[in-house]
Amino acid sequence: MLVSAAPTSFFYPPIKRFSAGKYCTKTNLQFAANHPKINAFSSKNEQTHSLFTSCCHPPASQLKAAAAALDPQDGHAGIGILEFFQGKNIFVTGATGLLGKVVVEKLLRSTSVGKIYLLINAKDKEAAFDRLNCEILNSELLACLKEKYGKSFGAFVKAKVIAVVGDICEPKLGMDYESIEAIRKDVNVIIHSAACTTFNERYDLLVDTNVIAPQRVMRFAKTCNKLQLFAHVSTAYVTERREGVILEKPLMMGGEDGKLDVADEISLLLKSSTNTIDATNFFKKLGQHRAEMLGWSTTYQLSKAMGEMVVNEIRGDVPLLIIRPAIIESCHNQPLPGWIQGMRVFDPVVVSYGKGMIPAYFANPHVPLDIIPVDLVANITIAVIAKHGNTHVTAAQPTIYHVASSLQNPVTWFDAFEYLYEYFKEAPLIEGANISRVKFFDDFEEFSKCLRGEIMRHYGANVDRKMVRQCNAKATYVEQLCKMYEFAGFLKPRYHTGNVQKLTEEMSKEEQFNFDVDVKNINWKKYFQEIHVPGLRKYVIDR
Repeated sequence: MLVSAAPTSFFYPPIKRFSAGKYCTKTNLQFAANHPKINAFSSKNEQTHSLFTSCCHPPASQLKAAAAALDPQDGHAGIGILEFFQGKNIFVTGATGLLGKVVVEKLLRSTSVGKIYLLINAKDKEAAFDRLNCEILNSELLACLKEKYGKSFGAFVKAKVIAVVGDICEPKLGMDYESIEAIRKDVNVIIHSAACTTFNERYDLLVDTNVIAPQRVMRFAKTCNKLQLFAHVSTAYVTERREGVILEKPLMMGGEDGKLDVADEISLLLKSSTNTIDATNFFKKLGQHRAEMLGWSTTYQLSKAMGEMVVNEIRGDVPLLIIRPAIIESCHNQPLPGWIQGMRVFDPVVVSYGKGMIPAYFANPHVPLDIIPVDLVANITIAVIAKHGNTHVTAAQPTIYHVASSLQNPVTWFDAFEYLYEYFKEAPLIEGANISRVKFFDDFEEFSKCLRGEIMRHYGANVDRKMVRQCNAKATYVEQLCKMYEFAGFLKPRYHTGNVQKLTEEMSKEEQFNFDVDVKNINWKKYFQEIHVPGLRKYVIDR
């Protein structure tokens, strides 16, 4: 049916190592020349152009002037972000990933943090140092930091950042004795953001990385002498199949209906074996079957839910924060508007639409596309660590923070495609691409019929077999995208962000300015047209 597009006590068995592989993405970080189509679009909007011609936005001088203009007597002293992080030593997993990298950059640029230990998957110290340089220190993301320190940048980083060879999927996190002892003695905060985020990955690999590994990190955390907090990065979609407003509450072991037994899932994998050549296909199907049977849409969401449960179950007296972002996309503001690493959840849809491949889409146009820029997630992560680190209280339950936009500042699927239509009709990704407004369907067969008909119509009357195959391939790809993101296209829950709202109220004006956590500050049309899509073109597509 065509949908109107109008707006409107856990016992853990002995750990067996699965073949988790290596979850890192090598990047070739170089500045790309401005895309001619971006220039064509930007000429109509000087503000868009300014975002991509300065290394920092706003310039550091403007930030200083604005901060100086703030009234120091703003009603309260805030939560003490700068005071908390002064001299604190942080251990970060997943620092080469999108969120981990932005958190590290923000800590270095905006706080007087002590040492930051980065667990890097590498064969030896030299290789770890190479990854640190290539994937983090030489990234455009650190342009503002380099501008701030100038010639002393190298010395500053050397004093602050320590690359640690390790692997979350190995015993003792794959670290050597010297690293283990140094971190145990020094670390005050652990930020665990490493994860496998592929929705349809093998079940054994997702369990190894998103369930067993977090437990391994928490066991290590319990041996750290000065540890004040453990921040675990999860996902809002651990509760994705519930309806209505979802409050910021921890998951109960076993799930809402008691069906999920983590130990049983791991035992199932330990017992599972396949005599087929295609083990990957076997474990992917097994994971999808288990997810659907237990109440999740994807194996990834199931594995992240189990990860939350086991970390909470074994934490003992370790203060635990669980941060649940929705769909993380490019930076909204600092340090570089539009900066992004790789294509995220919504981006394959953006790119396909920009190439004229999506005349129709399988989704409810009125459902919020729950996007959150990565710099807001990083700011919230840093702010909540400071808030709870300053309380010195061990809560009986972990504190949950939803980082989402679906209630406070929703942007619907209709809105998103409308903004993309306005952008791509002026600057398509392929010259001559057929960019039309999207027709929404809630019946997959009707959607598929319309999609294939529209794609074929663009080729005209004289089509040969090769063209037919191309049309079918494009349509099949779009259908697969829609199926993969069906959970987001018909999302039933809305994620309550009361804890983030309270955090905002407790922050001083200066903290609110320097560590923006308020999703209501986002103008979604501007974000899509002037920040996200140009950033996606610059940092990903035109690489």
